[in-house]
Amino acid sequence: MTEQGLKERTQGLPIKAVVTGLSATVLLVLHAIGGFFLLNALLVESEGPWDSTVTDTARMMAVFALLTELLAVAVTWAVVALLRLRRWWFAIPVVLILTATARMVFAPVA
Repeated sequence: MTEQGLKERTQGLPIKAVVTGLSATVLLVLHAIGGFFLLNALLVESEGPWDSTVTDTARMMAVFALLTELLAVAVTWAVVALLRLRRWWFAIPVVLILTATARMVFAPVA
C-alpha cells in the first residue's frame, strides 16, 4: 500500500458526513424539545369548571412547541437547501406544528 493510500484511509470521516450527522442531531434535539412541550400541552387536564388556568397552560405549552418547531423548520430549510438532508425531514415539524395548533384551538374551556 502506498503512503498516500494509507493516509487517505486513516484520515477519518469526511467533513460532509460530520456536518450531516451534526445537522440531524440538532434537528432531533429541537424535535425532542418541541415534543416535550406538546406532550405537556396534551396531558394537561382540568380539575373542574373552576380551574381556569388549564386553558392558559395548555395554550402556553402549545405556543412553546409551535415556536420550537418553527425554529426547527428554519434549520431544516437551511440544511435541506445545502443538500445535507432530504426533504422528508420537513414531515416531523409539520405534524408537530399541526398538532400544537389544534391543541391551541381546542384547548379546554373552563
